[in-house]
Amino acid sequence: MLPEFAQAPPPPAAETISGPGSRTHGEAISAFWQVITHFDSTKLSTHRAFRNAVGVVLPLIAGFALGMPRGGLVVASGALNVSYSDGSDPYSERARRMLASSVICAIAVFAGAISGQHQVAAIVLATIWAFIAGMANALGGAAPDLGVISLVTLLIYAAQPLTPRQAAASGVLALAGGLLQTALSVALWSVRRYDPERRALANLFLELANRAAAPLIATSAPLASIHSEEAQQALLGLARDPGPESMRYRALLSQAERIRLSLLMLSRLRARMERERHDYPAIENLTAYLELASKILREIGSLLLASPHTRSEEIKLDLLHALDQQISNLREQNAETPVSFLAAVAKDALFQMDALAGQLRAALDLAGDNVSVENFGAPQPLVRRIWHEGITGRLAMLRENLNLQSATFRHAVRLAVLVALGDILGRSVSWRRTYWLPMTIVLVLKPEFTATFTRGVLRIIGTIVGLLLATALFHVIHPVVALQVALIFLFVFFLRWIGPANYGVFAIVVSGLIVLLLAIAGVPPRDVISARGINTVVGGTMAILAYRLWPTWERTRISERIARMLDAYRDYLHGVMRFDPAAAPSIQELERSRRAARVARSNLEASVDRLSSEPGATREQMSRLTAILASSHRFVHAVMALDAIVLQSPASSGSAPFKKFAAAVETTLALLSSALRGGRVMSRALPDLREEHRLMVQANSAGADESVARYDSISVEADRITNSMNTMAEQVLEWMRSPEFAELRSMYLRATPGEHPPAS
Repeated sequence: MLPEFAQAPPPPAAETISGPGSRTHGEAISAFWQVITHFDSTKLSTHRAFRNAVGVVLPLIAGFALGMPRGGLVVASGALNVSYSDGSDPYSERARRMLASSVICAIAVFAGAISGQHQVAAIVLATIWAFIAGMANALGGAAPDLGVISLVTLLIYAAQPLTPRQAAASGVLALAGGLLQTALSVALWSVRRYDPERRALANLFLELANRAAAPLIATSAPLASIHSEEAQQALLGLARDPGPESMRYRALLSQAERIRLSLLMLSRLRARMERERHDYPAIENLTAYLELASKILREIGSLLLASPHTRSEEIKLDLLHALDQQISNLREQNAETPVSFLAAVAKDALFQMDALAGQLRAALDLAGDNVSVENFGAPQPLVRRIWHEGITGRLAMLRENLNLQSATFRHAVRLAVLVALGDILGRSVSWRRTYWLPMTIVLVLKPEFTATFTRGVLRIIGTIVGLLLATALFHVIHPVVALQVALIFLFVFFLRWIGPANYGVFAIVVSGLIVLLLAIAGVPPRDVISARGINTVVGGTMAILAYRLWPTWERTRISERIARMLDAYRDYLHGVMRFDPAAAPSIQELERSRRAARVARSNLEASVDRLSSEPGATREQMSRLTAILASSHRFVHAVMALDAIVLQSPASSGSAPFKKFAAAVETTLALLSSALRGGRVMSRALPDLREEHRLMVQANSAGADESVARYDSISVEADRITNSMNTMAEQVLEWMRSPEFAELRSMYLRATPGEHPPAS
């Protein structure tokens, strides 16, 4: 038979909640409804849906043609299993993931079918497999999904005991289906080898184009953060590919990251001039320059997408010429302007505009393949760990989560216990097809409350609607085999096209698909419909109740998320301070720290979103967390501006006063991180950043012209860091005084007694 699985789309971004008191019942319902109805259109892919449907239907057709319909159904189920591991990411990553899914699911088929001959053995094996699948959440990536789908496969085949020979044959057939689906997914690898990487880069440049001329919002996440991370992830597989195309795309990614920093810096400089004097002439020049940069970035994205566009080479040259003209105009204006604060800001803008013009020209040439990548030097990508380092890191990660304070461990225990109970209950009652009961538990139960509750509700409602749809279908149409195969194609297509965007749609479509697949194997639809409805309701209810009885509330994990973000920000600032353009390790370290900071910030934002949908979340909690996020955005904007300055002028970070100031900031971040993890940190233990900044400015201003002494790009960004850091420190200390933090601190100290002496 076949498992059912799909990754639920992430919840939508929560709206800011402000004001005192707990949220009203209506607000809680509204937040929950947002998650239920969220439709993630970014997960729609007609190409993927079509090839997945073909991969499932071809074995069915072959099975009937060869007089082996049940064998064809097993192959089709293997293809359906592996279709959930398909994607639009680079072919190499996709192939590895789908091959791993094919092998592991084939093993699950064999192990489940063998264990099914002995009920106790089947329950024990399912329990152990469930615990391992739960712990796979600690590894991230494709591991959690693979754990779920293999566990579902095991449960289904454990309900159909076979002889060792039959079990081996079923495993081989399921493996064949997985390999067929993999082959269809990577069929164009040889002719469109770099298509996924190219699309990811194009999306990044198009997003930069959309944001280039937009006003800067310092309290929001930095521009194109999500698209930048997607491009980084997509190109990770090219780290050891020496081919010219690989080098070109890696060079484009490097230019995109530099462009991103330069755009952020220029937006900050424009905002600075607008605050000082809104009608200053340089503002108009800079705005026109950014609009031209947006057009060039859009052209780069179009070139990468190879989409039809009307711009000739002359028009592209005109854009670059107009860009240079804006620089010349501002340079002439600034030469005639008396020395002043604004003139100093404009001078800094000129420096960044020159740099950005060069980056845009280079990216345009690279996108059009008009220049050899050797002209840009060897790009510095994120380097993959070698295989044994990866295994060591994953084992260490699993060891770290082997305690009851770990949300992953608690989820694994919950899942294992519930699967055992569901399996025992299913085998103890006289209902039909009771393996759907533990299977529903596996599909509904997730590490966080919001995903578990929404999946449970959507699963139950979607199953009922899907079963009604299937009942009506068979009652009205009475489909013959050929029509059933055609309907299976359509159901799989919709399952893999729209299903990933909303779990409710997935539940509806997969319920109809199950009825069709079982009907084609000779099982009467009326038997499937009643059995599935009962077991789904019971399994979904058990999962929701179990999580409610032993929850892992997001509010107890928020402090650790904030601490990890502060750690990542400290490493990023450290990487900026140590940047040496002549040292490859320094460049790679800066790339790694920049990306780690982005990921840690995204994880915290996702955690805050989940908290907003949990029962008991108050306006005060959300208001405090929203304020911390806003301050963290202001802080990282300033650090990224320093990054942009240092990339263009590495010597600018070499002064001793600035290094002393940066060390004080790093100390502050380390102390706040320690406090969030349960260490005792008094406010008086935090460094006086304002005094450190004053001393730095005083040292840097010695001998400078009085009229511009108050402006220096490094000093101004350090001032922004000081303001945001002091504000964030106050907000974090306030969060530490909240009841939620007291609960977390108590849990943390019980888990690690005596390991955290007072930091003050």
